[in-house]
Amino acid sequence: MRAGRRGAAGADGAGGGKPDSAVVRDALGVGVAVGLSGFAFGVTSAGSGLTLLQTCVLSLLVFTGASQFALVGALAAGGNPLTAAAGAFFLGVRNAFYGLRLSQLLALPRAARPLAAHWVIDETTAVALAQPGRRSARIGFTVTGVTLYVLWNLTTLLGALGAEAVGDTRAWGLDAAGPAVFLALLAPMLKTATERAVAAVAVLLGLGPLPVLPAGVPVLVAALAAPAVLYLEGRRRGGAQSGVRPQNDARPQNDVRPRSDVREEDR
Repeated sequence: MRAGRRGAAGADGAGGGKPDSAVVRDALGVGVAVGLSGFAFGVTSAGSGLTLLQTCVLSLLVFTGASQFALVGALAAGGNPLTAAAGAFFLGVRNAFYGLRLSQLLALPRAARPLAAHWVIDETTAVALAQPGRRSARIGFTVTGVTLYVLWNLTTLLGALGAEAVGDTRAWGLDAAGPAVFLALLAPMLKTATERAVAAVAVLLGLGPLPVLPAGVPVLVAALAAPAVLYLEGRRRGGAQSGVRPQNDARPQNDVRPRSDVREEDR
């Protein structure tokens, strides 16, 4: 009976030799490490003028750190709420693309999909895709999602309460906590030259228009960095490939001569 269960697990890709305890341990590590940064969001949100209720509702319903930081950052700079919401929305669009990949990998029951969709973020996607099989991917996604959601909302509440207790967050320099945490989360993801180029161009596009554009709009301008860099990278690769000639064209065509000089008597 044990052999049958083991065989069924192997056929389903239960973990490809990776025990469930290892998957849970890795997922908990990611969930705890990132979930604690919700404290910085709570402080930043309260410092931008949002109430305690508004701050907590954002974490409960939005639950994507980059979009939340972008929203409260634009509001803190005096930006229009619609512009701030637009910037946060475009940052969150990437989660829809994650969902397309995870829907095939996890193959969750229909009833569980709405709840799972709310947990489709960078961290849960990374943990799920790192697993060797469907069972371990489901475990990693669920444990990361539950841990991160609970901790993020709890630390958001604590951060907002703490910000109200200390008063003006700018006097303590806590208004820089949000951007600092965001950069700390982003930096390890920039592994290739293309990704680093996108980040550098985004910084230039985001900081350059600050003196002339309303608050929140530079975030939308910075979103043009990715398509611009990818377009230039595609042009560069296309030009490099077109400059390589096939080896079979190296021989001149006139090297092959017809045998028209055969003498009549040799026929």
